[in-house]
Amino acid sequence: MRTFRTVRSMPVLATVVAMAAGALVTLTPTPAHAAGAALPFTSVEAEAASGTGTRIGPDHTQGALASEASGRQAVRLASGQRVEFTVPRAANAVNVAYSVPDGQSGSLDVYVNGQKLAKSIPVTAKYSYVDTPWIPGAKTHHFYDNARLLLGQNLQPGDKVALQAANVQVTVDVADFEQVAAAAGKPAGAVSVTDKGADPGGQGDSTQAFREAIAAARGGVVWIPPGEYRLTSSLNGVQDVTLQGAGHWHSVVRTSRFIDQSSSSGNVHIKDFAVIGEVTERVDSNPDNFVNGSLGPGSSVSGMWLQHLKVGLWLLGNNDNLVVENNRFLDMTADGLNLNGNARGVRVRNNFLRNQGDDALAMWSLYAPDTNSSFENNTITQPNLANGIAIYGGTDITVRNNLISDTNALGSGIAISNQKFLDPFHPLAGTITVDGNTLVRTGAMNPNWNHPMGALRVDSYDSAIEAQVRITNTTVTDSPYSAFEFVSGSGRGFAAKNITVDGATVKGAGTVVVQAETPGAATLRDVTATGVGAAGVYNCPYPSGSGTFTLTDGGGNTGWNSTWSDCSTWPQPGQGNPDPDPGRNLAKGRPATATGSQDVYTPGKAVDGDPNTYWESANHAFPQSLTVDLGAREAVRRLVLKLPPQAAWQARTQTLSVQGSTDGSAWSTVVAAKDHRFDPASGNTITVPLPAGTNLRHLRLHVTANTGWPAAQFSEVEAYLS
Repeated sequence: MRTFRTVRSMPVLATVVAMAAGALVTLTPTPAHAAGAALPFTSVEAEAASGTGTRIGPDHTQGALASEASGRQAVRLASGQRVEFTVPRAANAVNVAYSVPDGQSGSLDVYVNGQKLAKSIPVTAKYSYVDTPWIPGAKTHHFYDNARLLLGQNLQPGDKVALQAANVQVTVDVADFEQVAAAAGKPAGAVSVTDKGADPGGQGDSTQAFREAIAAARGGVVWIPPGEYRLTSSLNGVQDVTLQGAGHWHSVVRTSRFIDQSSSSGNVHIKDFAVIGEVTERVDSNPDNFVNGSLGPGSSVSGMWLQHLKVGLWLLGNNDNLVVENNRFLDMTADGLNLNGNARGVRVRNNFLRNQGDDALAMWSLYAPDTNSSFENNTITQPNLANGIAIYGGTDITVRNNLISDTNALGSGIAISNQKFLDPFHPLAGTITVDGNTLVRTGAMNPNWNHPMGALRVDSYDSAIEAQVRITNTTVTDSPYSAFEFVSGSGRGFAAKNITVDGATVKGAGTVVVQAETPGAATLRDVTATGVGAAGVYNCPYPSGSGTFTLTDGGGNTGWNSTWSDCSTWPQPGQGNPDPDPGRNLAKGRPATATGSQDVYTPGKAVDGDPNTYWESANHAFPQSLTVDLGAREAVRRLVLKLPPQAAWQARTQTLSVQGSTDGSAWSTVVAAKDHRFDPASGNTITVPLPAGTNLRHLRLHVTANTGWPAAQFSEVEAYLS
């Protein structure tokens, strides 16, 4: 049995990407259907810049510094070395994603067109190197951090910005260039926090001033002027008010706990300032979140810069029709946002999330289902311990037009799952719409499973999937492993069914296009694939006797018609589909079905490699049949049929014929009906030769009589090429 991740963090409450010459350029999407957020900055990879440092990566190995970098590559600078970026757009500010060795701090000197600025960018490992030993499979992670600087001058495309390490080794990942607007002015009639005694210099405690301003501005606006404000405890009782800053580069609140409340009457609007915390480790019992609990119905969060918190928004209670848009989530030690049950009509859209320590965006239907809610047009990069987007249960959920890149250990780009973590949990229901998403370098090796997770995963972890899962218009680029995975992550073989995949483009998959590991069914149509590393399909349900996963070809599929040949091994990235052992048992571990089964004696028991377990058909109901899908057309020449070898199984004769099919629909008789005697004196084993020229994918044994029991029985069905 496998061991699996994870425990969910609990609160205290009971862009389109253009890849060219190694540069990651974030553009404003123009078509309404474009994947990702429309972002006000342009990112350039350090490995695409010039300089004197050393490139690291690419590397997908858990715990490797490059594996958490954007594009799986970065540039390491020793003290005195530099990386020089060509500015891609008009800009007066830069944000840098970087890493320094554990326990160290220093700075990056900044040069603009050769001139050193008076300001430098502080760098530190204070917020990095997070350990979560209670999460199975986790290693030290969260290596990178982000730091920003207003340059004090306006730059034009083609100008040069160099970053030089000073007194510490710095690994530079990516630089974001942005034209920051001037600070906005105070809205008419707003209550300023400074009028209530808040200190914009960040020295005094402004908590009480914020509380008084919120109380005074009920029904109106609390104004947070440019400056830095220090809060030492969280706010509550926030309702029917707007909290507004001058822009998130100008108005900054320093606190690790901004709002913590279990309920609100709603109409709360939070916008246009930064909340930057001091969370240096993940403690799930602490509410170290920007919002912990409820903002109430009809609320919104927009234009925020959220950084160095445990979670951006951990939402419980009534948040009906909440809109979360145009925000940046950076460097959380856990989730970026989690709709923790009872979310109704919530829209999370056009946000940018980098370097989250768990799922970047999640819906978790604990206590009550999340319903009619969506994640749309978000750009997510480098979640370093889980998924880009995870849907754990819920009803009528939409995941649309998101751009997700560079997931690390324990995570897919998108996970649609019935993993419950706790009870009462509300499984997937209604229609789950997964449309128009682009997944770049997503999927990862799961150290608990010792095999990989796909770019897009449908997971019947704790219960069968009964919802209609509709996956449409997906682009998968450079997945290190598979594109689509259908699995029951608990290893208990719950069915992943009612799945359709329509209109997908796979441009590079390290292993396979489809990785099917549990009973169930999916129809795929218009799925085109290039650059597939091993085979088109891995179809080996686990446990081996749990049933079959039926893949229906809906037409229009190209580039992935081969099947991995050996369920006893895992395909490795780029290895191809090796020539199988010609002496192997073709039926072992393959999907098996039957016209009926008695009690626990299911069809998979006849292909599990154990002669002591067996399939038994429904009793007193001849004829009966057992069908095995060999995965590909095979020139089968010999069948070996077995019953358990113990003497307690008395000799008996079964009357059976052998049928074959290449497509599972049209059948022909390969060997006519004949009596076959099973005798414990000869191991309860018989051999059935097949005629020369036999070529089949689907093998069927059709049984009409059994002198020893009123049912068909086989402990092993083995098929051989010779």
